[in-house]
Amino acid sequence: MSILETIHSSNDVKKLRADELEPLCAELRTTLVETLSKTGGHLASNLGTVELTVALHRVYNTKKDRIVFDVGHQCYTHKLLTGRRESFSTLRQIDGLSGFPKPYEAVDDAFIAGHASNSISVALGMARARSLQKQDYDVVALIGDGAMTGGLAYEGLSNAAASGEPLLIILNDNTMSISENVGGMASLLQQMRIKPGYLRFKRAYREAFSRLPALYRFNHQLKERIKELVLPDNIFSEMGLNYLGPVDGQDLEELETAIRLGRDLRKPVLLHVITKKGRGVSYAEEHPDRYHGVGSFDPVTGEMPAGKPCYSACFGQTLCELAGKDPRVVAITAAMAGGTGLDGFAGAWPERFFDVGIAEGHAVSMAAGMASQGLIPVFAVYSSFLQRGYDMLLHDISIENLHAVFALDRAGLVGNDGETHNGCFDVAYLGTIPGMTVFCPSSFAELKAMLSTALYDKNGPVALRYPRGGERRYRECHTDAETILREGTDLTLVCYGDRVNDALDACEIMEKKGISAELIKLAVLQPNSFEQTLRSLKKTGRLLIGEDVCAAGCVGERLLALCEEKKLRLKGSRLLNVGSGLVPQGSVPELLRRYGLDGEGIARAAEELVGRGDRA
Repeated sequence: MSILETIHSSNDVKKLRADELEPLCAELRTTLVETLSKTGGHLASNLGTVELTVALHRVYNTKKDRIVFDVGHQCYTHKLLTGRRESFSTLRQIDGLSGFPKPYEAVDDAFIAGHASNSISVALGMARARSLQKQDYDVVALIGDGAMTGGLAYEGLSNAAASGEPLLIILNDNTMSISENVGGMASLLQQMRIKPGYLRFKRAYREAFSRLPALYRFNHQLKERIKELVLPDNIFSEMGLNYLGPVDGQDLEELETAIRLGRDLRKPVLLHVITKKGRGVSYAEEHPDRYHGVGSFDPVTGEMPAGKPCYSACFGQTLCELAGKDPRVVAITAAMAGGTGLDGFAGAWPERFFDVGIAEGHAVSMAAGMASQGLIPVFAVYSSFLQRGYDMLLHDISIENLHAVFALDRAGLVGNDGETHNGCFDVAYLGTIPGMTVFCPSSFAELKAMLSTALYDKNGPVALRYPRGGERRYRECHTDAETILREGTDLTLVCYGDRVNDALDACEIMEKKGISAELIKLAVLQPNSFEQTLRSLKKTGRLLIGEDVCAAGCVGERLLALCEEKKLRLKGSRLLNVGSGLVPQGSVPELLRRYGLDGEGIARAAEELVGRGDRA
C-alpha cells in the first residue's frame, strides 16, 4: 500500500514520520501527472505547491481550521489529502470533483475560489467572525504572487494589518500567474528573494534569547537594525504586518517551522514562500506557462495534441493586422496574453501592449483614460473576469461614451472549470451599460469583420463576445443585426454565437419531423430593434430562442417584452437558456445536452412548442 492510500485527513498527515514525507510528495506528484494527463486541469501550479500543502496539513486541521485558497486552482493536493483520492479521476468532469475548492464537496474546503485576489478579505472576515463568536480555530489565506497584482488583495492587506486579528497570510511566490508576473510588486518580490537568510537568522535569534527576556528586550532594537540590513524595505512590514521569510517552498522542515511560527505569533502575519511552478516534472518546470492549464497530454513526455484554430487566435491575428495600419490601436490584457491570443501583438508592438496583471477594474479605467486622449484601446478579457470591472464600465466608460473595445473571450459555456468560469452573465450585464454595442460573431469571418467595425465604424463602448474553441459547421459571414438563415412557417427559431450551429442541427431534425422553422441569426445583440424577428413572429406566431446564458437579462426576455410592447400575441414561446442558477463543470457538449441547447434539445423543444400551439 502506498503512503497516499493511508491518508484521508489532516490527522493522517500529522501521523507520518519525517522520512515518509518526501516519498508522499513524490506519490502526490505522480498522481497529479497521471490523472491530469487524462482529465486536463491546472498542472504546473499544483506541482509547485505539493510541499506547501503537505506542510499546511501537518500544522492545521482542515476539518476545523480554515484555509482559504486564492485562486483555488492549486488545491488538487489538498483534495488528495482530504478523502477524495478515490474520486480524483473524476476531476473537472461532469458530476465529478471540481477543479476548485468547493465547500459542498467537503468541510475541508473553506471557501470557493475561482477568481483572484479575494482570499485575504475572505480570511479576515472568517477571523473576525471567530473572535466575535469566541470560537477556537485558525485562519490562513494562501495567495499567489500573481493574485497580488489585484487591487482587492491590498484592500485586504491594509485592513488585516490594522485588525490585530490572528491571521496567517501565505504569499506563494513562484514569479508567475499564468504568464510571468509584471509590475511594481513583481519587482519588489524579486528584491526580497535575493536575501533568503533572514528567517534562519530570526529562528536562531529567538532560540538563543528565549530564556533571557531582559536581554531579548535589550537586543530587540539591534535585531531590527540587522533586519533592515538583511532585508530590503518591504511593503508588508510598512503596512503593519509581521513579515516572515523568504522560505524555501520545497523544504518541508523549513516550511512547517515557519508556518508554526506564523501561527503562534497570534498576530496578522505574512509568510513569504518561494516555490517553483511545475516542480518535479521537467517539461512543466521548463514551460510553466504552457502547462498552467492543460487538456490531455502524454504523462511521460508532456506532449499535447496539436491545437486547432480558435477564436482567440483569430482575434489576436486580426488585431495585429489592424494595429499594423493604425498606431492608435493599443492592446490590454489582465495577465492573460496567451489565453486571449495577444502574444503576437505583444511581440510585434511591445510599446503598445499593456499587461496590467490580474486587475480587470484597473484595465477598464486605464482604457477609459487612453480613449479620452485619442487612442483606441482594445481590452481582451475572459467574459467571467470582466464582471470585476462592471462599475468601471458604467462610471469610467459609459458616462462619457468613450470609444473602447472589449473582446470577451470564453463567452457562454466554457466547460470544465465550472461555475466561476462559465461566461453566462455578460449578455445580462453588458445589456445594462448605456451606449454599449454588443456584437456576437458565429464564425471567424464574422469576428474579423466585426472587430474592424468595432474599431472604426462605431462610437462609444463596443463589446465582441465569442466562445472558447473554434468554428463548427457555420462558417459564413453575415454581419447584419438579423439574418434569416432558413425560412419557415411553423415557428421562429432565434440563436446567436456558437448556438447557431446547434440551431442548424435542430432545423434538420425538425425538417424530418415535418416542422418548418424560420431560423434567424443575430449578429448584434444591442442595439437591435429586432424588426426582422418581429415580422417573422407575425407569420409563425411561435418564438423559440436558444442561448447559453443566464435567464435574467437574456435576449429572449427582451424579445418577449418587445412583443408585449408591440401588442403581438404569440401562440406560444419557449426560452432555452441555462436558467437562474450557476452552471457546474462538464464538457461543453455535455452541458448543452443537460440544458437542452444541443440540436436534439432544441428540436425537442420545437416539437413540444408546435404541439402546444396547435392545441391552443
